[in-house]
Parts: sequence; structure tokens; C-alpha cells
Amino acid sequence: MLSNDIISQIFLAFLSFLSNFISALSGGGAGLIQLPALLFFGLPFSKALATHKVASVALGLGASIPHLKKNSLQIKYGCLILISGIPGVLLGAYTASILPNNFSATLLGFLTLFLSFYSIKQKKLGSSQKIIGINKFRIIIGSLGLFIIGFLNGYLSSGTGLFVTIWIIKIFGLTFSLAVAYTLIFVGIFWNGIGALSLGLTGNITWSYIPVLILGSILGGYFGAYFSIIKGSKFIKVVFELVSFSVGISLLVKAFL
Repeated sequence: MLSNDIISQIFLAFLSFLSNFISALSGGGAGLIQLPALLFFGLPFSKALATHKVASVALGLGASIPHLKKNSLQIKYGCLILISGIPGVLLGAYTASILPNNFSATLLGFLTLFLSFYSIKQKKLGSSQKIIGINKFRIIIGSLGLFIIGFLNGYLSSGTGLFVTIWIIKIFGLTFSLAVAYTLIFVGIFWNGIGALSLGLTGNITWSYIPVLILGSILGGYFGAYFSIIKGSKFIKVVFELVSFSVGISLLVKAFL
């Protein structure tokens, strides 16, 4: 007979795989399943968040393999996501340490719901790549938006990958499939890596859960990314709309409880 601890680890690994598989399809939302699961296992919110953040980096690593094999990414977009977003992540993490986040969670919940409805209304959004001239004004606007989303990532650590996905689709004319690839690699690994490091320095990570979470994240990220490449942007768009709707509702419930 398996001990309760082993059963818990297996169950957590399955939930990690499922949440990260869905996240790799939509470009965000792993915390929708994984974070509540850690809370269910008795972790206080600060420890659950820090532990989840470490596992999110593994999602980016797993998902990067199929997308890098496809060799369709351009370094200029990746650099812009990093240069613009990382200062926002650092500022957001600092702000989170001194200010309550209930108001911001409520606002982010409504904005995430808006993303879902906006994508549903825009039938052709991200269905094909558009040729858009990348001028200085577009770069400035794109960078400003990524900085703000990075701030929300550091401050709240929930659902912000969905915003990066939709933002770079609108600003740079990418397909859903390609935008998700950028989000998973550059947000999943680098933004979340910085967040995990800052939270880890506080000593809040529950290391006993990390091995199974990383295993589930890498496998879920890899197979989710592989499946997204096969199915294409139309399928990803539907998943994005479902996940963003669910994340928005989840954030609002969390804010008002």
C-alpha cells in the first residue's frame, strides 16, 4: 500500500503536468490549477506562490524545446520582451513587498476577462502573421506595454503571460502560435526565473514539492508546446479564450474572498 506522502506526490505531479500542458497551449494560466493545488496541500499563500514560481521556470524550459526546434523565433522580439519586461518585474516584486494586492488582483481579473471576450469578438485575431512595419513609435508602445505587464507579473504573479501573448499579437502582428512561443520562453524562463529568485531569497520555497512539480512542468510544457505546433493558431485561440476567462474568474474570486 502506498503511503499518503507518495500518493500526494503522484497527484501533485499529475496536476502539474495538466496545468502546464494547458499553459503551454494558451501562453499562460498554469497557476489556475497548480497554485490552488499547492494551497490545498496546506501551504500558506506565500509559500505556494514561491514554489509555483520555481515550477513555472521549468514550464518554459520544457516548452522551449519544440519551439526552438521549429526555428521560427526572431531574437529582436525576445530581446524586447526581456529589456522592457524585466525592470517591470523587479519593480513589481518590490511593490508587492510593501503594498496589499487585493485591488490589483481585482483589476487584473477584469482585464483578463476582457482579453477573453476581446479575442472571441476578433475572429481573425492571430490567425495569420501580418507584415507590420516596426517603427520607433511601435517599439516604444510595445516596450511600455511589456513594462507594465512585467510589473503585474512581479506584483501579482498570476495570468500575466496571457497579456504578453495578446500584446505582441496586436503590436507586432504575430500569430497565436508564434506569440505563445515567445511568451513561454522569455516570460516563462526569464521573467518567472527572476520572480522565483526574489521569492526564493525570502526562504518561502517548499523544496520537498519541487522535484515532482518540475517533472510535471517540463513534461507538460513540452507536450503542450508540441501539441500547439501541430494544431495551429485557430485551436490555440480557442484554448486562450477559455483559459483567460477561467483565470479572470479565478482572480476575482481570490480578490473578494
